[in-house]
Amino acid sequence: MDEHQTQEWRIKRLAELAHREGGNAALGRRLGYKDGAYVGQMLRGDRVISEKTVMAVHSIPGYSGWFDTEDDSKRPTRIDLDDNPEYPAIRRVQFKLSAGASGFGVTYLDNEAPPIVFKREWYDERGFKPEKLFATGVRNGSMEPGLWDGDTVVVNTAQTEPKDGCVFAVNYEGELSIKRLIRDEGKWWLSSDNPDKRLYPRKACHSGVVLIGEIVHKQSERI
Repeated sequence: MDEHQTQEWRIKRLAELAHREGGNAALGRRLGYKDGAYVGQMLRGDRVISEKTVMAVHSIPGYSGWFDTEDDSKRPTRIDLDDNPEYPAIRRVQFKLSAGASGFGVTYLDNEAPPIVFKREWYDERGFKPEKLFATGVRNGSMEPGLWDGDTVVVNTAQTEPKDGCVFAVNYEGELSIKRLIRDEGKWWLSSDNPDKRLYPRKACHSGVVLIGEIVHKQSERI
């Protein structure tokens, strides 16, 4: 195929992919964009579907080789990620907390973004149980520059034992807080990574502070 035919083929395949993923916005988020504007520009022909985009699509589980061939019989089959034991999904949630309560509830945010998916080996190598992992958003700048407002983190709710220097999701008086645990002066402290300690002073852990789980993964658009 010449360059023009290649682009026509890629537009056709990208349109089919966007349909499978639930629209331009959903596909855009899978590719690391904030919304579907970039995908829409490529589908209209306003932007070239580059080799970089092709590689990004091929890196999505189930879409390896998506742009490789025009032969329908040789097209890769998309892996079904719904209840797939080989690709367990980490669902995005909002934690529902009460002050001083050790338990928590969750509201699933399936309409906001797709779940985070890894192959089974990723969980096994780290000793994680998929059903104990939840993805949630970072809501302020207290943990900059490691975590930024708008980043997504994965919380391992099976790990609630405090560990010096590690980052945890915390029920702090009924509010979700993401802080680094520090052992100092014989006490546990909730510490922010942001160097502005006047705005984000460290706080001593007390009886009303409950660890929800350790932060074990992050997704960020900040480079």
